Parts: sequence; C-alpha cells; structure tokens
Amino acid sequence: MKRPTLGWWYTTTGRARERRIWVTVGGIALAVAFPIIDSFLGLGWDSKAVPIALFIILALGLNVVVGFAGLLDLGYAAFFAIGAYSMAFLTSPQSPIPWVAQGNQVNFFLAMFISAGVAAVFGLILGAPTLRLRGDYLAIVTLGFGEIVPLVIKNTPEVTKGTQGMNPIGYPQIPGVVFGASPIPWYYLIVAVLLLSVVITSRLRLSRIGRAWAAMREDEVAAASMGINLVTTKLFAFSLGASFSGFAGTIWASYLQVIAPEQFRFDVSIFVLVMIILGGLGNIGGVIAGGLILGGIDRILFDWVSGIVHGIGSAISNDDLRLMDVSRSRQLIFGIALVFMMLVRPEGLFPSARRKAELHAAEELGEPAAEQERAILVEVEE
Repeated sequence: MKRPTLGWWYTTTGRARERRIWVTVGGIALAVAFPIIDSFLGLGWDSKAVPIALFIILALGLNVVVGFAGLLDLGYAAFFAIGAYSMAFLTSPQSPIPWVAQGNQVNFFLAMFISAGVAAVFGLILGAPTLRLRGDYLAIVTLGFGEIVPLVIKNTPEVTKGTQGMNPIGYPQIPGVVFGASPIPWYYLIVAVLLLSVVITSRLRLSRIGRAWAAMREDEVAAASMGINLVTTKLFAFSLGASFSGFAGTIWASYLQVIAPEQFRFDVSIFVLVMIILGGLGNIGGVIAGGLILGGIDRILFDWVSGIVHGIGSAISNDDLRLMDVSRSRQLIFGIALVFMMLVRPEGLFPSARRKAELHAAEELGEPAAEQERAILVEVEE
C-alpha cells in the first residue's frame, strides 16, 4: 500500500507564502508611489496620509499587547504622550532641562530612540503592578493610567507648559531633505518607521517570545505550567508596545511642532483599538488594513461628506445643513461599527488563522462536540 505524502501540504503552504510575498511587495510599492499617484490625480491626500500612517504604527504596537499577548490595554495614548513630551524635552527651547533650553538640543534621531526607551520604561512601570490582573481588571488599571498621564501634564505647567503646550520642537536633519511645510518628507519617514515596525513585529511573532505570548493569551495557567515565565513575558509585551507608541509620539510632536494634553485623550486609545478589532486581532496585515480603512473614513470620508452636506445646505439656503459638522458624529459611527463587527464578524475583516480557529472552533467541531463542550463547562461552573 502506498504511503501518503505531505506534498499537498507543502504545495498549499508554498502558495500561501508566495501570495503573502506578492501582497507585501505590492503594498510597499503602493506606499512608496502614493505621493506620486496623489500628485498626478490631484487628490491632495498627502497631508492626510501622514496621520493615517502614524496611527497604523500605534496600532501595530497595541497589536503586540492586545493581539499577541492578549492583554487589554485601554491607556495606550499615555505612552503616545510620553514619547511626544520626551521628544519636546530633548529638542525644544521650552524644555525644562536647562542644558537643552540653552540651545544644546539633542539630534532628532537620537532623541527618537531615547524617547522610545523612556516610553518602554513607563510600559514596565505600568506592567509591573498589573502582573496578577487579567481581563476587565487589567483594562480598568490601564484606563486609569491613560487618564492620569494627561492630567499630570495639564497640572504641571512649570514642566510641561500645561494647556499652553510646548513649541517649537526639533526637526529631523537629513542631508538633501527639508522637513517643513511639505508633508511628503514626513510621509516617507513614517513609512520607513512603519516598515521597520512590521519587520520587528513579524519576526517576534514567529520567535520563541511570540509563541510564549500566544500560549499566555490562550491560558496563563497552562502556559506557566509549561515553564513560561509570565512576569518577563508580560513585561516585555507592555514595554515593546509602549516603545512603538513612543516612536509615533516623537514624529507626531515634530510634525505638528506643538503638543498639548488635549491631543492624547482617551478616545485616541479607543480609536487605535478599533483599528485592530476591525482589521483582525493578531494579524499584522489585518491591522494595517484596518488602520487604512478607519483612517480613510476619519480623515477623508468625513471631510468629503461634510463638503456635500454643506453644499446641499448652501443650495437650499438651510443654515442647519450648511453649518453641520459631520465629524462630530465620528465617535457614534465608530461605536456602531464596533458593535456591528462584534456581532457579525468578531475575528475582524482579515483575521489570523489562529484567531479565526479560536472563535469558530464550535463550527469546525460540529454541533454534538459543541454541545458536549458546553455541558462540560456547565458542570465545571456548578
């Protein structure tokens, strides 16, 4: 009798790998060519692409914490603020550090890595007291941390300038490249950081620490019994996710040239979390797709709809329509979209294979097996 071979498996995985490679190459080519395409079509989206790409970096960092490690973090905007203010402290004439305020500003790229390191340290500070927490309790603690940081910034004007904000902030110095009013140099800088973030997260997901995160996300007790150090695994997830947010904060501060506590409110954390849930938890490509979709809706679609509504209001002489601010309903629209996704497709639009298998295990096992699992759960609860 002829022994079965695994040739079909190698063929399937080879095709999937080849498809991923082509999608990746196509995405990079499109990202590099986007300013040229935008200029040729006259869309004027280059300035809108900068914050969209920046928030995708934030989403990739939060995906490490929530998607890979399964730790619900609702205070992610706090690390965004820490990175931005660290950059301001190192490069702004208004810095509370006397040596910097006297004109000895730190190089932008050196300040970027220092600020990311500072954010990572605060990630460890947040992660250390939450090692025994999980689920809703962890979410509440991180939510509190996210609310505390902007309040501290607002109420320490002697250090952070309070609600007045800090400006100006140092620019990147690259020979032959002028960072200023044009968003194109900023766009390519953010794309470079984004590609670096994708490489780091993809390699970590396939590494030993990535498998430890996956095991911890599935069952912390089982993971600990298999020899996984939950303390270092959790702390590394928090610090790495915070460092990504710190990177994004440094570029955001330099791009805007002014930072204030109002830029780092709770809705920033929710907006980034919705990107991950919409795209697909744990899937890097899905997170990028979710960021593009949600960022496009927020930065492009709302402006387009507002223009149409204002035009209709002017045409029919209706002041309510002419003055309506459609963007004020964004939180309502995003909330409805999030509830809809949880009901219809909880794994996201582009889920990872593992996440999809977790949420649809009952469908694959069949109804008898699913009923048996539910009966076992009822007996355990009783």
